[in-house]
Amino acid sequence: MITAPFKIVLIEDDLNLGASVVELLFLNNFEVSWLKNGVEALDYLQNNIPDIIISDLMMPLMNGEELFLKIRKIKKFNTIPFIIITANSNDEVRYRQLKNGVNDYIMKPFKVKEMIFKINNILALKKQIENKFTPDPFSKVTIKLSEKDFILSINAILSKGMKSTMDINEIANSLHFSRSTLDKKIRKRTNKNISQYIREFKLDYAIKLINLGERNIQFLVDETGFNSFSYFSTSFKNYVGQSPTDYIKAL
Repeated sequence: MITAPFKIVLIEDDLNLGASVVELLFLNNFEVSWLKNGVEALDYLQNNIPDIIISDLMMPLMNGEELFLKIRKIKKFNTIPFIIITANSNDEVRYRQLKNGVNDYIMKPFKVKEMIFKINNILALKKQIENKFTPDPFSKVTIKLSEKDFILSINAILSKGMKSTMDINEIANSLHFSRSTLDKKIRKRTNKNISQYIREFKLDYAIKLINLGERNIQFLVDETGFNSFSYFSTSFKNYVGQSPTDYIKAL
């Protein structure tokens, strides 16, 4: 059974990091609401209950520690997992967060797979405890997106199946097009055929992972659903002009 995407609230005042994390979480099938500081987050949370909260520690107006202590006093947030992310390596600071009841702690700079693994583990445990099952609105979302914006609907489908080999016929069927019609629509809007568009969509994701700190090329291959290491490397070099290894070394 397909389930609805988990809802994540991200509180991060670094605009570049926040934008990257939001996109990467979305590409891992999470629904993300991004707030820039604890005050904004506290206001947002009055009317919204996420599945998990991820907050930077050091922020203006209200830091992550203050936010955590405030929301834990609100009954409806007692069971919402809370992860702190920070560049502060002071052991006492980290121990204090954990003692306060924070569920986990991620040090900057962090690798995307570390964050994703920790989020998935915490949410899996939360789901087991609550035995919480909700209907999946994804098909309705896809339909609405396809009516509003063809490219957005394609991107939503590609994001959801990022780690798998994309079946173009299945993509076309999900949008109620023939394969040839889908290819014509993609060519008209992007000047690329559907295969090229899918391949470059995956490569753009790999580049975002690298720019956020990922250095394991095999992990990039697995995360983007390429059939082989060599095909990924060749495609990457043709697209970027450098091999994945050279691109990483140049950062």
